[in-house]
Amino acid sequence: MNRQRRYAYLVCAVMVCGARPIHAQSGDDSGENAREAAITVVTDAETVANAEQVISQPAGPPPTPRHTGIKAMVKDLGQDVIHLPSTENLFWAGVGGGLALAVHPADDNVNEAMVNSDFAHNFFLPGKYLGSLPVLLGTAAGTYFVGRWKDQPKVSHVGMDLIQALAISELLTQSLKHATGRERPDHSDDTSFPSGHAADTFAFATALERHIGWKYAVPAYIFSSYVAISRLPANRHWFSDTVFGSAVGIVAGRTVTRHGSQFPVAVAAVPRGIEIVYVHHPHGE
Repeated sequence: MNRQRRYAYLVCAVMVCGARPIHAQSGDDSGENAREAAITVVTDAETVANAEQVISQPAGPPPTPRHTGIKAMVKDLGQDVIHLPSTENLFWAGVGGGLALAVHPADDNVNEAMVNSDFAHNFFLPGKYLGSLPVLLGTAAGTYFVGRWKDQPKVSHVGMDLIQALAISELLTQSLKHATGRERPDHSDDTSFPSGHAADTFAFATALERHIGWKYAVPAYIFSSYVAISRLPANRHWFSDTVFGSAVGIVAGRTVTRHGSQFPVAVAAVPRGIEIVYVHHPHGE
């Protein structure tokens, strides 16, 4: 393991350790689990709004900007880059880094099993093409130009955010690839970590989810997972590459849709840890 790679994993580990473990909260903690975070279920958003949150609870769908032209998109992309350093993005990077560290010891075994499986190779083969940047960017650009052509700002706004999410995803991914220098399992080059396919598809799915809602975006996340896994039987990535790449995509998608649709899970800062809050709307509000 080279020094750059050790450094990258160490940074991820530090970010995760700062978050503390998460456990289900019992009826009476009596303070013995004060060092750990709790999972709390609440029935309204007011509890979340009053908490000092790490991940803020977005209010309503993304507001359609007054202008969705090329100039406005470039200007908004610059603002996205400025907003990358945030507590929320640090949290998602920490989660992704922690999961990547957790599965890292199994990289060799997982890849060997996937590469030697004819079923996996045939089943996941389309993922290489369906999750490629040209296909995703073409879909995003098509959505954007259809919205502009038909004078439908909401549609062009979706396309605009999808394009920006892919741009931020590529910025982060390429920077990390060259900073870590991890060799691919097929020994073709040293740009394995993180997976660009995983990052781009999860960025696409996250931006889409923030516009159309969680329920309707589930197929997009299933597709993203399929694409991420497809890099294993192709012998182009390690399992941990795809895990962290997925987190990079979530960071990119949430950054460009900072005022996105309501997300059912929020994270609040509590003494000596964090609190995972699931917001339940009993009347479909």
